[in-house]
Amino acid sequence: MSTSNQISAEIPAVVIEKVLKALQESKEALAPYLHALTDNERRALFKMGDKTIATVQKVKSYIETNPEFAPAYMDKAEFLKDEKVAAQLSPLNSLTEQLAADLNDTVMLAGSEALVSAMLYYGQVKEAYKKGITTSKPIYEDLSKRFTKKSNPST
Repeated sequence: MSTSNQISAEIPAVVIEKVLKALQESKEALAPYLHALTDNERRALFKMGDKTIATVQKVKSYIETNPEFAPAYMDKAEFLKDEKVAAQLSPLNSLTEQLAADLNDTVMLAGSEALVSAMLYYGQVKEAYKKGITTSKPIYEDLSKRFTKKSNPST
């Protein structure tokens, strides 16, 4: 178990409040334009990725320069709106994915380091309890509930 400290930060409460407010304001501003999908809806959709973005943009260009090839049953106005929304939201999506990944990594790292330290403290309390140091008993009894291994009923 490593005790190296890879992260040492104290985030001021004002920074957390500022970021929460900005994220909430962003969520509220975009809410009328966003559409949540069920898992089944997500699976059923064609997905636009790096390769297909260029295809959609080329079709947009061709529809604008050669509209005679657009099928009569294709809603050109809706296609153009959909392409524009996808193009507008794509940079926001990329930024939020980067932010989410960085947040997840930082929470994982800080949490891991905190848990390692907690386990070290518990080990010391456990040792003190085993040696009969009476002041360690209530701490040990409380923490031991959290650190006991549960038996695997399938073995």
